[in-house]
Amino acid sequence: MAKPMTKAQLVSAIAERMDTDKKTATSALDTITAIITDEVSGGGAVTLPNVGKIYCRERPERMVRNPATGEQIKKDADKVVKMTIAKALKESVNG
Repeated sequence: MAKPMTKAQLVSAIAERMDTDKKTATSALDTITAIITDEVSGGGAVTLPNVGKIYCRERPERMVRNPATGEQIKKDADKVVKMTIAKALKESVNG
C-alpha cells in the first residue's frame, strides 16, 4: 500500500491544478477543512461530489470488554465521524 498523501503534497497538487501559488492553495484547503469540521461537529453532513458524504453518528451506551483483563465495562454514549464513499469513486478505483 502506498503512503498517504501529506498536506504539503496535497497543497502542491491543488496549486498545480488550480494554476495558483501554494499560499492560495493552503488557504483553500484550510477553509474547506474548517467548513467540513464546523458542519459535522454541529450534527450536519457534508457531501463532496464524486468523493462521498461525511457525517456524524451517535453510538448508544453499550457494554465493552477490556481485552487485557476480560472485564466488562459500561461505555457511555458517544459520537463518531463516518464517511460513505461515493459510487463514482468506487467505480474509478475498481476499473
